[in-house]
Amino acid sequence: MKKKLAIVTGSSSGFGLLTCLEFAKHGYDVLATMRNVEKGKVLIEQAQVKGLEDLIHISQLDVTCAESVQNFQKYVQQFERINVLVNNAGYAGAGFVEEIPIEEYREQFETNVFGVIQVTQAVLPIMRLQGFGNIINVSSISGRIGFPGLSPYIASKHALEGWSESLRLEMKPFGVNVSLVEPGSFQTNIWSTGKKVAEKSLQKTSPYFQTMKKIEDHLKQNEANYGNPLEVASTIVKVASLPSPDLRYPVGKGVKTGITLKNSLPWRIWESIFLQKLK
Repeated sequence: MKKKLAIVTGSSSGFGLLTCLEFAKHGYDVLATMRNVEKGKVLIEQAQVKGLEDLIHISQLDVTCAESVQNFQKYVQQFERINVLVNNAGYAGAGFVEEIPIEEYREQFETNVFGVIQVTQAVLPIMRLQGFGNIINVSSISGRIGFPGLSPYIASKHALEGWSESLRLEMKPFGVNVSLVEPGSFQTNIWSTGKKVAEKSLQKTSPYFQTMKKIEDHLKQNEANYGNPLEVASTIVKVASLPSPDLRYPVGKGVKTGITLKNSLPWRIWESIFLQKLK
């Protein structure tokens, strides 16, 4: 690999797949990592259609497995440089707090938080020694705003946001940039195959069933208004090209407005807006 190198986790679908294609389109060599490499066929097929297959290289990586991350670290040490790391692998845990087993919270954090930390630690020595690099963590509007019924996902993204702030301050003196891309609602599989809902919250005997159903119905009703995920992929590649990127990049319809309102309105007013929508 002689070109600029971008590493993207969770590349088998959604933002990750599109981000790999966008980097390749801009002339990067792309190391597309995923837990199950068999799912990489879709990425390769799309790359072939665009004539980009020579730039995309599939690699196995389970961000929750220490041995897998160690093997990944040994593999990337052979490269002359690593220009970009995109921490994209993740899923959405849902349900109501009372009914979510603590194991499900741990699983959520293993992927969305500890997985990001492990992979980043594998790459940091290389970027620090070379004196440059961009680390882009795919967060969410959920990292800035809390929503009912999604506490595992919300908590993990809030944790990612705080951790990224600390990492940015640590790595800036070494010439390594850290940024967060914060998508709103987009047409990806995170709200279908990528979402894990606590079983109890889906049962009609649950005291939260009706509220859970309203949230599910709201998500389905608004699917047509969700943004094109290519917008997120394009933003990630743009951020990677900047010599001194900002910390946060909200992306999507209404995201900046929502964050501004949350930060400026008194909590009582903000809270009443949410509760009114759940009636």
